[in-house]
Amino acid sequence: MNIPTNLKYTKDHEWVSVDGDVATVGITDFAQKELGDIVYVEVETLDQTLDKDEVFGTVEAVKTVSDLFLPLSGEIIEFNDSLESDPEKVNTDPYGDGWMVKVKISDASEVEALLSSEDYKALIGA
Repeated sequence: MNIPTNLKYTKDHEWVSVDGDVATVGITDFAQKELGDIVYVEVETLDQTLDKDEVFGTVEAVKTVSDLFLPLSGEIIEFNDSLESDPEKVNTDPYGDGWMVKVKISDASEVEALLSSEDYKALIGA
């Protein structure tokens, strides 16, 4: 199980990479394995400002559709357009080419509430 130590995590199985006031968000290796083959990623919240834990999109796998929850309050400033034609990037490279959105963080203190890689490993029993 791949759980990079340089990222932050949520109980909803998203990962977060923070660079200044912009966070890149995707789903974890654990989540994509649980979902199975990803066939569609939908994000209709581009250019919207959402609160932490609000639904920012959905990910559809062969067997299920799951909501995606925003780990930090802020404005969705970018969507990974390549996922429209190539959603399986979420399966093949969840921490790289499979990223989903970039968020302009509105409350930097929320970063401290995210899980470390060790905390996330404990959460999923890895």
